[in-house]
Amino acid sequence: MAVHLAARGGVDLGGTKIQAIVADGAHKVLGQARQPTPTEGGPPAVIAALERALREAAGQAGIEPSELLGVGIGAPGAVDTEAGTLAQAGNLPDWRDPYPLASELGGRLGTAIRLGNDVQVATDAEFTLGAAREFSSLLGVFWGTGVGGGIVLDGRPWAGLGAAGEIGHIVVKRDGAQCPCGRRGCMEAYAGRRAMEGRARKAVEEGHKTHLFKIMEEKGRDRLTSGIWARALQRGDDLAGKLIDEAIEAIGVAVASANNLLDVQAIIIGGGLGVRFGEPFARRIEDAMMPHLFVDHRPPVVRVAELGDLGGALGASLLVTR
Repeated sequence: MAVHLAARGGVDLGGTKIQAIVADGAHKVLGQARQPTPTEGGPPAVIAALERALREAAGQAGIEPSELLGVGIGAPGAVDTEAGTLAQAGNLPDWRDPYPLASELGGRLGTAIRLGNDVQVATDAEFTLGAAREFSSLLGVFWGTGVGGGIVLDGRPWAGLGAAGEIGHIVVKRDGAQCPCGRRGCMEAYAGRRAMEGRARKAVEEGHKTHLFKIMEEKGRDRLTSGIWARALQRGDDLAGKLIDEAIEAIGVAVASANNLLDVQAIIIGGGLGVRFGEPFARRIEDAMMPHLFVDHRPPVVRVAELGDLGGALGASLLVTR
């Protein structure tokens, strides 16, 4: 029973996948499960998938969900921690207005639910357990379906009024490409995986050649995952290379702009694409950042996130006791 009392759940709710874990008080993962993120059905479909993932992870750990100390969820969009609602989740199906995610899921599982921004909790995990343990200030940049940011200042997460860290929506080109958020010129319009897929499809319609969609079919996927982009680059795919080059340049500009404001010690590069591409691409992002830094004689340290696919879920589990 002591293990049950200390155990807590954590969920990384992403635009492509839902990763759930159950961890003990020492952050050891006791059970884990993954579900695809629904592409339709709105909040009810997403909540049903969250419940399935958590029940499977708890089952692996030999624990009933109702025995957990609580469950933390890292979610994309605007989080109201007090109300337990999520809004403006552009990478989730039909999720714009505030929806009572905490009460809906908590009622199903019989335990308390705590919400946090997905990238902020992943950043907190890297600060507490991973690549940024020795720093007191950092910016997490998580490059995946979208591009999110998390901030730690003076050793404490900074969420503002609930939506701080949205680095993907720093404008890198006025009146530029349309972003999935509906606005124009956001960094995410050039670097988010969802946006890059849209640009690749448009290029194919215009007659450009690419291996991207052939690889997608070979892998039985319905969208361009991080692994598909990596394989296309390995095959020397010109279109994939061009889109990735544009993504890196956009990330570099946005990261430099954010650092000019915050002046942090470290930049942590995570997310599906960030971790998949790893150290060589972190150095490319650093190179793209440097020309735009105001204080370029002492740039921030740039590192790849250490905690891998479970980092977001581990960070979410930290919400339970905070």
